[in-house]
Amino acid sequence: MWYEDALASSHPVILYLHGNAGTRGGDHRVELYKVLSSLGYHVVTFDYRGWGDSVGTPSERGMTYDALHVFDWIKARSGDNPVYIWGHSLGTGVATNLARRLCERETPPDALILESPFTNICEEAKSHPFSVVYRYFPGFDWFFLDPITSSGIKFANDENVKHISCPLLILHAEDDPVVPFQLGRKLYNIAAPSRSFRDFKVQFVPFHSDLGYGHKYIYKSPELPRILREFLGKSEPERQH
Repeated sequence: MWYEDALASSHPVILYLHGNAGTRGGDHRVELYKVLSSLGYHVVTFDYRGWGDSVGTPSERGMTYDALHVFDWIKARSGDNPVYIWGHSLGTGVATNLARRLCERETPPDALILESPFTNICEEAKSHPFSVVYRYFPGFDWFFLDPITSSGIKFANDENVKHISCPLLILHAEDDPVVPFQLGRKLYNIAAPSRSFRDFKVQFVPFHSDLGYGHKYIYKSPELPRILREFLGKSEPERQH
């Protein structure tokens, strides 16, 4: 009852969709929750099927369904409060899948935030550190990438953004060693001129490599509260959980 009462209080809610490694309780994730909480946002997060203490086997379709279920659960309890979707890394693929589906059924989120996003899973796989040794070998595409696409995994952020109609904020560090900065910039360049965003703000915020935020430490930026305040509007300063 306390939990549902808290969600119904007059604070915006962020549904956080985490990346590939670890669980919803990963250190850098918890630190981000703390930052968002201190700014007055409720944060709701979960582990996809097959992650953490969630049963099941991971799949793109299943992960997207899980996110949709949690989004609807939040909306049923949060009244008229804004609900934002925040995806990080692999979670950006889940986030754009979710946002596209919500827009297609005419229940869009109040905004979509993508932290360290890629364009699609194949372009990310080509540039991922694990592939460095192999990517110039003959047959790299069919040996590594064909099995990914044939198993139905696409996470096509670049296609999804053409069907999303809500404010979009992209955050990316120039020194990201996992999802190259140029993929985030490329995604912005696809989204910004898209007709689906013609009535909505689309913003790309880079973080200089000298800051050392890499793939998962953008939460450390002292500029982040201002960026969110200017993009999403002012939220209550009171701490939430």
